[in-house]
Amino acid sequence: CLRSLKMIVVFSSEPQSKSKVCANVFCGAGRECAVTEKGEPSCLCIESCKPHKRSVCGSNGKTYRNHCELHRDACLTGLKIQVAHDGHCHEKKTEQAAASPVVCYAADRNELRSRVIQWLQTEIVPDGWFVKGSNFSDILLKYFKTYDSGDSQLDSAELLKFIQHNDSVVELESYADQESNKLLRSLCVDALIELSDENADWKLSFDEFLNCLKPGFNPPEKKCALEDETYEDGAETQVECNRCVCACGNWVCTAMTCTGESADAGAEMTEEEWNLRVAELNKHQVGIRLTANRHFSSGIQL
Repeated sequence: CLRSLKMIVVFSSEPQSKSKVCANVFCGAGRECAVTEKGEPSCLCIESCKPHKRSVCGSNGKTYRNHCELHRDACLTGLKIQVAHDGHCHEKKTEQAAASPVVCYAADRNELRSRVIQWLQTEIVPDGWFVKGSNFSDILLKYFKTYDSGDSQLDSAELLKFIQHNDSVVELESYADQESNKLLRSLCVDALIELSDENADWKLSFDEFLNCLKPGFNPPEKKCALEDETYEDGAETQVECNRCVCACGNWVCTAMTCTGESADAGAEMTEEEWNLRVAELNKHQVGIRLTANRHFSSGIQL
């Protein structure tokens, strides 16, 4: 009797352990609580859903077998997918394709910064017996004075002129066509300013300019936040018919006018209304400046 009792305890201990560890843990839709090797609770994407069929249409236009499958797909892909309505999705006319906005990713920003630093380092002249040399700070000060309009600060237009001083060296590779490359470079100039703009005025003093391009400075990696989760550079989500991507710690969205079911009563939103709508993406974000309206023509950056 004692032996059989012991067997019952052994076989039932594992589920009791998981039940106890996960008792007070709430995992969001599409996730379930699991116990790690350390015996701690962790929310993971549901491994498999029950096979019952109750079709739903997702906000991404995809039909799912049931609610569980929709939320599981949202968890696995990292996209925000909501239930649009019960049943299969209706076939929609391809009015507007959700194209991705042109953005400056951290890799683009870092590539541009690295190329500028390499170009500047080639201009350093070592001390000689007949002439005083120069150092990195001297070279930067020379350019700072050249492109400063007189307020002892460089704004984005002035910083862009400085970078275009050596146009061939700082040509980026992310976009093949010239127009997109110019736009990308302009966006990356803003990303460079954000790196060391301590007083958030979107201008660089000489000290901020020096810190931004100092070879030993390692740019911090920022992540985007959405519904209490963080996302790496390149992550995507959708707001109505517009696509948003995470770039340098900010959500950047296209700014197309949505029509049909995705729009509010078919009315066109003003720029201010759209900014407020997209700002919802960052309502949980901490420590990252909002920069809406900076590039409304190509997208909205928060």
